[in-house]
Amino acid sequence: MSNQDYEKHTVTIEKLDKKGSGMGAVWRDTGGSNPRKLKLNVPQTLIGEEAEVTVSNPNRKVARVLADEIIKESPERIEAACPHFELCGGCVWQHWSYKNQLEYKTDEVKRFLNHHGFDTSVVKNALGAENPWEYRNKMEFTFGRDGSLGMHELGNFRKVIDLDTCLIAGDEMVETMLEVSEWRKEFNLSGYDKDQHTGLLRNLMVRQSQKTDELMLAVFATESPDGALQNAVDNLIARITDKFKNVKSLMWMENRDWADMAQSEKTHTLYGRDYINDEMYGYKYRIWFDTFFQTNPAQAEKLVDLAIEMADAKKQERMIDLFCGVGTFSLPFAARVKELAGIEIVESSIESAKRNAGDNGIDNTFFLAKDARRGMDEVLETWGIPDLLMLDPPRSGAGGKVMRRIGRLQTDRVVYVSCNPESFADDITWLREFGYELEQVQPVDLFPHTVHVEVVSILRRIEK
Repeated sequence: MSNQDYEKHTVTIEKLDKKGSGMGAVWRDTGGSNPRKLKLNVPQTLIGEEAEVTVSNPNRKVARVLADEIIKESPERIEAACPHFELCGGCVWQHWSYKNQLEYKTDEVKRFLNHHGFDTSVVKNALGAENPWEYRNKMEFTFGRDGSLGMHELGNFRKVIDLDTCLIAGDEMVETMLEVSEWRKEFNLSGYDKDQHTGLLRNLMVRQSQKTDELMLAVFATESPDGALQNAVDNLIARITDKFKNVKSLMWMENRDWADMAQSEKTHTLYGRDYINDEMYGYKYRIWFDTFFQTNPAQAEKLVDLAIEMADAKKQERMIDLFCGVGTFSLPFAARVKELAGIEIVESSIESAKRNAGDNGIDNTFFLAKDARRGMDEVLETWGIPDLLMLDPPRSGAGGKVMRRIGRLQTDRVVYVSCNPESFADDITWLREFGYELEQVQPVDLFPHTVHVEVVSILRRIEK
C-alpha cells in the first residue's frame, strides 16, 4: 500500500453509535484552502478516549476502523474477560465496566424521552443483572465456509470466529457446541458458503432451560439427514446423548433458502421431543425451536414483577395483553384479573399460549391470532372498554396506528414493555393527545455487554 492509500490519524471519541462503537472526527489537510472532515467509527472504544487509527482510502467522508492503539484510555475501561472479544461480534462492551454500561443505558432512555418532550425525572436507574455472565438461554452459532463454528467476526459477516468458549452462554451450552464442532471435523462435513450457496452445515441453535436444565440442539443444514449422511447423523445422536443427559431434544432442520436465517423447511426429530420444558415466574412453558421466549429469564422475571407492580391489577378488572407471544406476561397477570385477552398475529405463538394456559390450569384467558387493531376491536365488542392494557411489541414498536387505537380505547392504564427505548419514546408520544401521562419508567438490563436495554413503564389516563 502506498502512502496515498492510507493515512494515520489520532481521533478523540465523542459519542457512541447505535451499535455501541465509538465515534469521532478528524480534519484532513487536502492541500487546498478548506480541510475536509472525516467521520470515524471505531469499535471497542469509549467516550473521551484518544485512539490512533489507520484509514485506507482516506478520501471518503466516513470510515469504520479498529484502533491501532488507545493513546488515552478512559478510567471506565477494563480488561475484557473473553479471549475472543477483540474479534467476535457478539458482545460489544466487555471492555467497559458494568456499572458504567448501566449508567449509559439509563441516560439513553432519558435521551430518547427528552427528545419527545417527556419529563425524564420519571426514569429510574437501570436494574442490572446480578450475574452479567452466562445469562443467555439461547444461542445461534454459525458454521463458516471453512467449517469453523461460532459467531460472526466483528464487522465481517462473511467470516466466522471458531469459538472455544462463550462467556454469556452457560457451560453446558458451550460444551455441546464444541462437541458438534468436533463431530463436523471428524466426518469432514462442509460449512455453508453464503456467496456460492454451497455446502452442508449452516447453523447450530442451542437452547437450555435455566430452571429444568433441559437442552435442545438444532442443526440447520441444506440436505436431509439420511442417505449419504446417515452414518454421520447416527454418530451425532450417539455422542450427544451419551455425553449430555440433559439433551431432551436433538433436531435436524432442512434449510435450502437463500435467506441467511435459522429457519426450517422440514424438521426431523433425531432424538427426544421437538420442544423442551421451561419455567418462568412459577409458570410452565413449552419451548420449540422457533418459540420467542425471553433470552435472559432471570432478568425477565424482573420485567414481570415490575409490570405487575405498576399495573396494580384488581381481581374484578378485565385486561388486554397486546403482542402477547406465548403468554409470558399473560399467565402471571391472568391470576390477578377477572379475565385476560391475549392478542398476537403469529398463530403458532397463540397455539402455544393456549397450551401454556391449559398446562398451568388457567381458565380465564382467551387468545386471538389477529393483528393488534382488529384484535382490540373484537375485544371491545365482547367486553366493552377493558380496565387495563399491556403491550410488549417487537423492536420496531407498535406504530402510530396501533397507538392511536389504544388511545381511542380510553382504558385507564397502559403498561408498555419495550426492548427498544427509541421506538418506545416514539410510540408513547401518540398517547399524550388522548390524555395519558407517563408516570414511571424502569430500564432493565437483559443483555449485559451489549447496547440493548428493556424498559417497563406505566401511563395513566388523567383527562377523562
